[in-house]
Amino acid sequence: MGRRLYVGNIPFAAGEDDLRDLFSQYGTIDSVYIVTDRATGRPRGFAFVEMVNDEDAQKAVSELDQTEFQGRRLAVNEARPRAPRPDGPPDDGYGGGRRREPRW
Repeated sequence: MGRRLYVGNIPFAAGEDDLRDLFSQYGTIDSVYIVTDRATGRPRGFAFVEMVNDEDAQKAVSELDQTEFQGRRLAVNEARPRAPRPDGPPDDGYGGGRRREPRW
């Protein structure tokens, strides 16, 4: 099992410190990242928590998955690796597949 955990269905009012306090009961935390919407800056309701070692991560998953946290039932599991992203939108016949130039 990996050390990076996906935490879904978190309350929108929960901050990084809240998640750090919750997960630190099961081991040492390396990092906490709450995903936010780029346009609004509001939390999207999920986060990634990276534990220092695999044993702590496994313990956190087994103890916290489907538990109540600030009125919401958390989904905690191992994070999947990021999928490779294309350079731009797909070529739809209107020139959408061109590679974008830097903005500077």
